[in-house]
Amino acid sequence: MGRRRAPELYRAPFPLYALQVDPSTGLLIAAGGGGAAKTGIKNGVHFLQLERINGRLSASLLHSHDTETRATMNLALAGDILAAGQDAHCQLLRFQAHQQQGNKAEKAGSKEQGPRQRKGAAPAEKKCGAETQHEGLELRVENLQAVQTDFSSDPLQKVVCFNHDTTLLATGGTDGYVRVWKVPSLEKVLEFKAHEGEIEDLALGPDGKLVTVGRDLKASVWQKDQLVTQLHWQENGPTFSSTPYRYQACRFGQVPDQPAGLRLFTVQIPHKRLRQPPPCYLTAWDGSNFLPLRTKSCGHEVVSCLDVSESGTFLGLGTVTGSVAIYIAFSLQCLYYVREAHGIVVTDVAFLPEKGRGPELLGSHETALFSVAVDSRCQLHLLPSRRSVPVWLLLLLCVGLIIVTILLLQSAFPGFL
Repeated sequence: MGRRRAPELYRAPFPLYALQVDPSTGLLIAAGGGGAAKTGIKNGVHFLQLERINGRLSASLLHSHDTETRATMNLALAGDILAAGQDAHCQLLRFQAHQQQGNKAEKAGSKEQGPRQRKGAAPAEKKCGAETQHEGLELRVENLQAVQTDFSSDPLQKVVCFNHDTTLLATGGTDGYVRVWKVPSLEKVLEFKAHEGEIEDLALGPDGKLVTVGRDLKASVWQKDQLVTQLHWQENGPTFSSTPYRYQACRFGQVPDQPAGLRLFTVQIPHKRLRQPPPCYLTAWDGSNFLPLRTKSCGHEVVSCLDVSESGTFLGLGTVTGSVAIYIAFSLQCLYYVREAHGIVVTDVAFLPEKGRGPELLGSHETALFSVAVDSRCQLHLLPSRRSVPVWLLLLLCVGLIIVTILLLQSAFPGFL
């Protein structure tokens, strides 16, 4: 039997590093680029329109936002505002999508050739503030504020995320500092040293707590700039005296069917590359006391990125060897796996939202995960609905089994009843 393959949804003219999905419009937002090097590789943020055509999910380029010499390495989304990590800076973008009134001609933009598009896509390259109109949908993107967020000798913003009510955003980078900014003014409200060395990831919880993971092998929980606790994933899990592990990613997620419940999920990977690599691990934590609840191995491929579905039901993983997997959050059991789907490091994964246009686009599948990689491709990973037997049918089968058993006993042993 041949290797399972994931369908290619879109291919950009540059390496892709970051991915977001807007639940209200169903737009898939992919970003990346070749950076400042004069290689001829562009930098941009692509807005893709998701549609179901003949029962299949497809994507077409709706708008391309030129980021000039800056490649976007990380993204966060809050309503109609994008926070884009570009080198040592955070750039805010606002996009507005609405149904076009009448058959207007597309407004003039850049004369550059855009990336390869699927059939029916609009011309690609648009400068900031330009509009694109495409099959009844009109999109406008504008640059807002920008600020430098990292100040190391080789500065780079590595992660950005919004808080629960989208009034603040937090950034982390190679200098080990967390900086918190007001939205949309980007006025700095907090700054503190969280790690010795690079910050790999951070996550803001609904109660205002901030979790950071760094190259110094530590994962910390903060309330503003005060350390609340440090995470110790091996307390109830495996121990390796000769193999140091570090935290690679962290994400908060809801507890399904518990509106007030909260979980934290982390990924642990070996700190050093070995000829025979030890396994990586997934850990689920109680979101209130930050004690580990469950730890499971997620294979020997080094995990590069993590996402949690909107309801907290599923976890999505990408690896440095290009593989993509979907796990169920409750038991940390693998439900879906494609080995070397991209063939090169997966830089980001994102679930299709379960609200807004999500159910319409999802169709009969249980969930959909998008992945992007340095190979410039965006792939689609669909998890088929798991078949379940109705309770009434189980009860009926039990009753039938009891009746058949009684009849067999009666025929074998006359006078049994």
